[in-house]
Order: sequence, then C-alpha cells, then structure tokens
Amino acid sequence: MLGGKMTSFGKKLVRRRMVDLSSEDTHFARCLSTLDLVFLGVGSTLGAGVYVLAGEVAKEMAGPSIIVCFLLAAFSSVLAGLCYAEFGARVPKAGSAYLYSYVTVGEIWAFIAGWNLILSYVIGTASVARAWSAAFDSIIGNHISTFFASKIPMHLPGVLAEHPDFFALILILLLTVLLAFGVSESALVNKIFTAVNLLVLGFVIIAGFIKGDIKNWQLSEKDYVNLSQSASPDDMKKAFGSGGFLPFGPEGTLTGAATCFYAFVGFDCIATTGEEAKNPQRSIPIGIIVSLLICFVVYCGVSASLTLMVPYFLLNKNSPLPEAFKAIDWEPARYAVAVGSLCALSTSLLGSMFPMPRVIYAMAEDGLLFKFLSQIHHSRKTPLTATFVSGFFAGVFALLLDLKDLVDLMSIGTLLAYSLVALCVLILRYQPRQPNSPRTMEMLELNGNEEDRVIMDPTIIAASAQHKETLSLAMLFNPPGDTPTVLSGRIVYACVAVIAALITVICVVVTLNMAALKEASVGSVVAVVLLLVALLILTVIIWRQPQSNARLNFKVPFLPLLPIFSTFVNILLMVQLSVGTWARFAVCMVVGFIIYFTYGIRNSVEGKNAEKACATVEKPLYHPGQDLSPGAAAV
Repeated sequence: MLGGKMTSFGKKLVRRRMVDLSSEDTHFARCLSTLDLVFLGVGSTLGAGVYVLAGEVAKEMAGPSIIVCFLLAAFSSVLAGLCYAEFGARVPKAGSAYLYSYVTVGEIWAFIAGWNLILSYVIGTASVARAWSAAFDSIIGNHISTFFASKIPMHLPGVLAEHPDFFALILILLLTVLLAFGVSESALVNKIFTAVNLLVLGFVIIAGFIKGDIKNWQLSEKDYVNLSQSASPDDMKKAFGSGGFLPFGPEGTLTGAATCFYAFVGFDCIATTGEEAKNPQRSIPIGIIVSLLICFVVYCGVSASLTLMVPYFLLNKNSPLPEAFKAIDWEPARYAVAVGSLCALSTSLLGSMFPMPRVIYAMAEDGLLFKFLSQIHHSRKTPLTATFVSGFFAGVFALLLDLKDLVDLMSIGTLLAYSLVALCVLILRYQPRQPNSPRTMEMLELNGNEEDRVIMDPTIIAASAQHKETLSLAMLFNPPGDTPTVLSGRIVYACVAVIAALITVICVVVTLNMAALKEASVGSVVAVVLLLVALLILTVIIWRQPQSNARLNFKVPFLPLLPIFSTFVNILLMVQLSVGTWARFAVCMVVGFIIYFTYGIRNSVEGKNAEKACATVEKPLYHPGQDLSPGAAAV
C-alpha cells in the first residue's frame, strides 16, 4: 500500500508535458522579427558590465590578455547558446528552460528551473534598477541619495539598504507599464537604446585603436617603476605581475574568463519569445547565435582599446573608460560614455523584465503557479497580471533591500538553467521517434516513452513485442540498429543522470582539493582520474547509441561532447559560489517547494490530463479500423 503511494507520488514528480506542435495558435501577438530578437539578446547581454567589468578584470586578473578571457567566456557561453538554439527550433513555446525541462526530465525539475529563473529575473531587475539610479545620481552630484539617506535612513546590514530607492521603484513601474502595453512597443524602445549603446561602444573602440599604443601590451618592470608611484617589490608583484601580454600568467587569464562568463548572461531571454516571434524555429536560433557573436566582438574591442590606451595597472576599476579618455586628453568623451552606460542599463533592465512574466505565465498556464497569473490581455496580447505582479515584487526589492548578497543567487539560477537545457538536448536527441502520424511525430519525439506512443497508436505494441530488446554489454557499446529505440533512449537517460552526478562530484573534489592537486597528491590525483575515466566511459556509451534523425532548423553539433562540456563549465562555476549564497539558495528553494507541494502538484494540468487519459483507457471505445488483435487489446 505504502509502496504503491510512493510510486504514484514519484510518477507525479517526473511526469512530462505533452506539447502539441501541430498548431501555431497562441494567446500572444506574433510580431517579433529576427532583428527584434537579435536586439533583445544584445541589449540584455551587453549591459553596463562592459563599462566596468573590462577595467576590473584587466587591472586585477588578466592585464592585456583580457581579450583571451572574453574569447574563452564567449566559447563557454556559445555552448549554452547552441543548446538553447536547438530547443528554440524544437519547442517554439513560451517558457524557456522551464518548458524545455518539463518536456524532457519531468515536472519537479521544470519547477526548480522555473522558480530559479523567476528569482534570477526579480533580483536582476531590482539590482539593475538600483545601478541605473546610482549612475544617474552620480551624474547629477549624488543629490538623490544624500536627501533620502538623511530623511529616511533604514540601514539593516545584509537585509535593508541604507535608504529607500524611490527612483529605482519608479523606473521599474514605468517599464512594467511599457511591457504591459505591448511587446512590439517594448521591442522598439529596446532597439533604440541598444543602437545608442552600440554607437557609443563603437566610438570607444575606434578611439582606443586611434589613440592606443601597442607598447602597453609589452610593458616591462622598468615601465612600471617609471609610471607607478610605488616601486616596492610587493606592490609590483600584486599590481604589475610579470608584465607583457600575460602579466598574471595562465591562471589569471582563466580566473578572468570565469568572471567574464557572467558578462554573456542574458541571451536566454530570447528563448521566452517562442509564442511572440513570427517564425520562432528560425528566429530564435539565429537571434541567440548572432547576439552572442555581436557581444563577443564588442567586449573584445572595448577591452583591447582600453588596455591600449592606458597601461593595465593604471586602470580605474570603478570607472575605467572615463578615466582612460582623461588620460589621453579626450575628457569630453566621458559624457558620451555616461549616455552609453545609461542606455546599456536601460536595455539590461528591459532584458531582465521581459522574460520574467513569460516564465510566470507558462508555469501558471501549466497549473504549477496560481492560475490567475496566466491571464492574457485580450487586446494587448501580453501576460498582464504576471507582468504587474512580477514588476511589483521587483520594485519592492529595489526600493528596500540590500541586494549585494542576493546578486550571486542570479548566478545559481542562470547556471542551473543552462545545465538543465544542455542535459535535455542530450537526452532528447537519442529518444525514439513516432513511426506514424506525421503531425504528432515531433510531439512524441519530445515525450518518447513507450506508454505515450502506445496510447497514440495501439498497433505499435504488436511490433514492439516482436522485437523485444534486452539490456546487455553489447547493447551498451554496439547497439543493433541505427534508429533510437525505447531501450537505447532509457540507456541515454540513465547515463545522463549519472554523468550529471559525476560532473558535480568532480567539480566539488577539484575545488576543495586544488592545493593537493597542484602538489600532485597521489590520493587526490587518483580520485580525479578515476572519476574522469568513469565520465569518459559513460560518454562513449551515449556516443554509441543511435541518434534521432528528425529534421530541425538547427541542431547542436558534436554530440555528446558539447552539452557535457557545457554542463561541466556551468557546474564548475556554481561550485565556486560561497556557502552563504548556497544557504540563501536553499531558503528560496524551501519557499518554492512549499508552493509546489501545496498547490502545484495538485493543480498540474498535465496531472489532470493524465487522470482523464486513465479514465478513458478504463472505458475503451471501439474505433473503426482499430486493430483489435490480442496484442493491441492489451493496451
């Protein structure tokens, strides 16, 4: 009795959503072009970080090799972007990583992904709004912050900010109204601000190459002594390193690459436009790849011009570009930089707010969040309730909370979503196809379990009975056919689950035992080698299984290596986060699980559909032409 209840409960947690791809009907307005998606991705990704991050990484971590940092970070981000691009071509629906997880690995993982995305977007929106407010306040002489700090002080370290930020609240409310008004209007505003930002950054790049000096990439200790106020050995080692293009060595470049990775976060907002793009199967993959390419070129150009204009150890990490122009006697250019940074913050804010209500809508539509959040305005075609509710919470966060300790939670949510999408691509590519019914073929490929296919076509049971597969060592490394089967799909599913666990263990072991590994400690080295060998064996098993040959507008190349490597990079970055961040993550997940287990699991639309399907199977109906042989009747 108890075992049966536990089994039923477990099935509820891993039930997968059936997606009807035979119809393009949607409650949203299909009005976004490929260009709109490219600008949305660039605006969201190319935020204010380009005006600050390049100086910080170049000064403290990488020097002129910051270009290599951005190259490595872009490569890692493109891996995640390719996985999103395939899913955008495969499942052109609103929901991003939430939906992709739901159709592949089940409801509980989908809820975890969706809940974390919502938290990331809320915190990101609030933090960017505060940054916009602070940047504007700095331009006008800090009058706003001084006034509120003296009139309404409320500082509670780690919880409340030093003073309420009403300017950030008003900014969020204005953008909330814009997003509720219509997606095409929001896209137009985003394109204007993004174009201004790109023009300013283009000016920075050109100015840097005109006024720059290649000698700043070939600095020696003598140059440091001549240019720096301090000549002590300790200061030289810390600020200058060893000079040249790689002043802090390969380790500094890799550390800088890990920091620069977060500069490419934001492109995933494109994946939430599946029901608003005119041609999502084509536009979403192109939008993701092109926006990442543009951001990579701009980041590399800005960092190169910055380190050419000013020696890396003299950079001001808080405002590198204005100080760099001051150093080359182009001080009026700092006003162009100020305008560009405000435009970048505006597009970044819009990029955080745009996907937030769409993920909430998708979860509410599926019954995992409260149903009233899935309301669509009949004339504006926007998720009105979800937009205002999410904007309200983001506004309250920006108004009252000290967000410094919460910003790292964004990293967990984003990296977790990246990892789930990569693993889902790996699983789906090796699942069996539906041999009949062309209109439902793609749907059943997404949900390739035997029971679903049998319900759709009872004659399959006879064919599968004749070709009963059994698990064996030969089946793992030398499967008999060149098309996926139920067994080969399950083998891949199990291998991917073990690979995810192995990668997590490897990342934890490497992070905690880095000193021992550097000293070539036998125990640590042997443990890592054994884990890597196990990972390699599982990768080979997946590689040997037959892939689906379903035709898509875009497919991730180099399976299974690319998704596995992407997952490794994402989990390694997650492991680097502090214990305090993980504790706050656990608290947020407890709140999420309370919502899911008290409301979502009982109101899940997929669960209700499954109950209806069971009731229908219990009362079989005769259909003309249906195979009523004993094998088919067993269904």
